[in-house]
Amino acid sequence: MHEGYIRQDEDGQHVGSTVGLVRDADLVLVVDPGLVADRSALLTALRDLGTAPEDVTDVVISHHHPDHTVNIALFPRARVHDHWAVYDGDLWTSRDADGVQLSPSVRLLRTPGHTPEDISTLVGTADGVLAFTHAWWQPDGPVDDPYAPDAGVLKRSRQLLLAAADTIVPGHGAAFPAADAPL
Repeated sequence: MHEGYIRQDEDGQHVGSTVGLVRDADLVLVVDPGLVADRSALLTALRDLGTAPEDVTDVVISHHHPDHTVNIALFPRARVHDHWAVYDGDLWTSRDADGVQLSPSVRLLRTPGHTPEDISTLVGTADGVLAFTHAWWQPDGPVDDPYAPDAGVLKRSRQLLLAAADTIVPGHGAAFPAADAPL
């Protein structure tokens, strides 16, 4: 739906999260509905893909940074999944996200690194497995995540993702082949 970015302009740093839309069986999922330059552009992209905000059944947030969460409320009927719970209206159901199967082709995977609470969304497709993740910011890294509290933990999560996925969809950039992922 939205290819993320990080760029420095004269007026300061601009950050947009990569926002994904996944449809599988009864699941209509938005991944990381965070910062975008214009919320209406996000809603237009969703509608251009044949989906209304009210049709979204689930939202996954890879971690709790605002640049990945700020637009959750655009999807009023969606359950929200994070690393330790699923939220449905005012119902908070605690659970570890690792291995949670959202649909026949979509599951969550605990991948700490950028933060201790990171999760990734694995999506099986006819072309292979996509991993929506913040283990990488962009196709070229950074190899050393400046926010990662433990570089070794991040590297192990990256290795886990590379064993599971064919394509990486990073937190702030274009999708790229897992074989090209910097470790």
